[in-house]
Amino acid sequence: MTTAQFGRLNEDLLQEVQEHRNAEYPVHPIFLNRWSSRAFDDKEVSPETLNTILEAARWAPSSSNLQPWRFVVATTEAEKEQFQAFIKPNNRLWTDHAPVLLLLLSHKLRQDGELNGAHAFDTGAAWASIAFQAHLLGLATRAVGGYERDKAREVLSIPDEYELHAVIALGYRGSRDTLPESLRERELPNGRRPLNESIFN
Repeated sequence: MTTAQFGRLNEDLLQEVQEHRNAEYPVHPIFLNRWSSRAFDDKEVSPETLNTILEAARWAPSSSNLQPWRFVVATTEAEKEQFQAFIKPNNRLWTDHAPVLLLLLSHKLRQDGELNGAHAFDTGAAWASIAFQAHLLGLATRAVGGYERDKAREVLSIPDEYELHAVIALGYRGSRDTLPESLRERELPNGRRPLNESIFN
């Protein structure tokens, strides 16, 4: 890729992203423009939009095509109240405002009953697909690890053969002013360590 082409990619970065993120090598702007927001607008996410996002996850790469990912979806107030029972209080300061909550699970077993060693790996690919498809549609996502897994399993009656991963908050991005003051200054795209620190020869 030429310097000019790299420059055009950088021009496609959102202003808020340009101030906080710089790619060392040319990548599509979607990888920098997508970031995990905590501020959500109260605008409803239509069933069609939600299903489009989950459809993208359906086509994630899958070892032996086992497709281990599963999604418990909460969109109504009653459903979200069930999630609120196991999300930790500091995360509820903002997850309570997300119009959609998803619990990401993976089925741990192969068809013969043996462990599928790729169940978590493949489900991570499904989560990435959710995050990028949501961004393409103008929505934001944030994965939440701060929840009580045993409580979630109990509340949602999840069988043992499923592993619980993250709660995903999903919706249209809102103003940082809607967040508690302690979170407002953190409502920014974050950076990444240099690429060479992640590569070993």
